[in-house]
Amino acid sequence: MHQLTLAEIARGLADKKFSSEELTKTLLARIAQLDPQLNSFITLTEDLALEQAKAADARRANGETGALLGAPIGHKDLFCTLGVRTSCGSKMLDNFKAPYDATVVAKLAAAGAVTLGKTNMDEFAMGSANESSYYGAVKNPWNLEHVPGGSSGGSAAAVAARLLPAATGTDTGGSIRQPAALTNLTGLKPTYGRVSRWGMIAYASSLDQGGPLARTAEDCAILLQGMAGFDPQDSTSIDEPVPDYSASLNGSLQGLRIGVPKEYFSEGLDPRIAQLIHTSIQELEKLGAVIKHISLPNMQHAIPAYYVIAPAEASSNLSRFDGVRFGHRCEDPKDLTDLYKRSRAEGFGPEVQRRILVGAYALSAGYYDAYYLQAQKIRRLIKNDFMTAFNEVDIILGPTTPNPAWKIGAKNSDPVSAYLEDVYTITANLAGLPGLSMPAGFVDGLPVGVQLLAPYFQEGRLLNVAHQYQLNTDWHLRSPAGF
Repeated sequence: MHQLTLAEIARGLADKKFSSEELTKTLLARIAQLDPQLNSFITLTEDLALEQAKAADARRANGETGALLGAPIGHKDLFCTLGVRTSCGSKMLDNFKAPYDATVVAKLAAAGAVTLGKTNMDEFAMGSANESSYYGAVKNPWNLEHVPGGSSGGSAAAVAARLLPAATGTDTGGSIRQPAALTNLTGLKPTYGRVSRWGMIAYASSLDQGGPLARTAEDCAILLQGMAGFDPQDSTSIDEPVPDYSASLNGSLQGLRIGVPKEYFSEGLDPRIAQLIHTSIQELEKLGAVIKHISLPNMQHAIPAYYVIAPAEASSNLSRFDGVRFGHRCEDPKDLTDLYKRSRAEGFGPEVQRRILVGAYALSAGYYDAYYLQAQKIRRLIKNDFMTAFNEVDIILGPTTPNPAWKIGAKNSDPVSAYLEDVYTITANLAGLPGLSMPAGFVDGLPVGVQLLAPYFQEGRLLNVAHQYQLNTDWHLRSPAGF
């Protein structure tokens, strides 16, 4: 049963081939057996999962249907979950049990999804490798010596290893798409505002967006259907009708205009990945797509702009973790200042401290105009580049990452080299656009992803292209040895 996709699980439950309770017990046993190798979960919620599975079976027995009813999933450990530790991968929140459910958690629970647990992640979602977690690094099931990508690496590793069929993630600069690419999954970052951020512990509020990680575009459509929608509790949520994502999967790609930016194929891209991207383009051309070469001239400024804006927002968002209201508190503080200093120094890891310091510097009185304001201007130029491009093409295609997964610890002494792994993904966050990564092949036995970007609220178009591609390729069907 562990090899079943979400879509296959829905059909199996509807046909009474197995119950949600049977499936849940099978996957929980599999997690107990295999996850010690991966470290993909921070918290398992066995009792909650079995309770939800029994409730889902009862709902089906009463005639209720639904693609997610009885389907097991995991949540990245920054979605608040009532009564369950929600740690954000940090010592700062190691003892925090959320007093409410995030909107995403509540919506999926209402749809009948079964929560198996909370997945490991880079601390406060800051990282591209899932090495900064207080609970230890997550390992890539394709090669246990390599990273799975981050910050949603726990969700990605668990799905790739068939410990569960799908999971939620969040994407601030590529943190769904990049781990999807490095673990042979399909991962979707929706349009900013499409999925509620209420109850999702913030890293950078103008960039964060929740989305699905699964093995197929069809499964991503199912999970996104349950996650998306307007939320009056979230001031950045957009009141836009949610289409039936599954209904759009089978549209023809005849005449689809695909833009390929010349800036994506620079010297920083592994030539073997470039070849796989060109092969993917040829596959889509066979399906009727038309290729057009385009330019995104301000892409070169994306990394510096992002690493000013994101840390600036992080320094503001993380100021609430002070040892007073909730979270880690140091022992025997001498006074209030000592309480603040030691609680934060002990509670935050090195990567989080680094980004808070950078952000506080960028927002300081003498440097705000020189750094933060300039970065926001570049952000607008990047958005304008996309708007110009989308006047000519329907989607934009390129690599998800410049390299396959690297070895654990390989970039620890050079954080900037890890930041550069997000070069192709962060522009979508700066512009607020939807983006998807899908499997495109292997380099040295490690998975590689191809990225698709679309205009605002065109998630259905991305899922349609990915689904048609997956009907004609088998990369997404391959699973890591031993799992």
